[in-house]
Amino acid sequence: MTYRDLHAEPLPHLADAVLHWPPRLRQEGAATADPGVLAAAEALQNVLVSELLAADVLLVGAPLYNYSVPSSLKAWIDHIHVPGRTAPFVDDPAQPMAGRPAVVVTSRGASYDAGSPTEGWDHAVPVLELILGTALGMTVDVVTTSLTLAETVPALAPQRDRSRGELAAAHQAAAAAARRLAVP
Repeated sequence: MTYRDLHAEPLPHLADAVLHWPPRLRQEGAATADPGVLAAAEALQNVLVSELLAADVLLVGAPLYNYSVPSSLKAWIDHIHVPGRTAPFVDDPAQPMAGRPAVVVTSRGASYDAGSPTEGWDHAVPVLELILGTALGMTVDVVTTSLTLAETVPALAPQRDRSRGELAAAHQAAAAAARRLAVP
């Protein structure tokens, strides 16, 4: 099992735009980073892709930060989403993670229900479903809890019961996913 805490040990953002592509699809001379920096960044990217490819199950903790994923998670996505290597590109159908399970556990401070003023503002779950599900071909299961700020933000206090109920349901859903996906 590999555990990577992107909050405690954040990854650097890509050192060069050429790292968005596998070496065989890079335009020669397109790199702008120092060759030593590029080599180190590519080595890190290879480690991250290898960790992903070795995973039987991917578990992603994705709190909603300002309506999107945390920048540390976005940096990881940028390293592992490589068209022609981990995701399809033109005539290369590469999806080595296809069919493998991914569980995204997400928390949101407020409510993003239909009809609420913030409806549609959750840009974390959709991007993870797109990258992990559509691009990488994984089977994505999302466990969500909302209104996590109800305990500390007075304006959300009337939603405390709902918040507590959603948290309890999220714990149950996460436990059920763990039982279902446990590797023997």
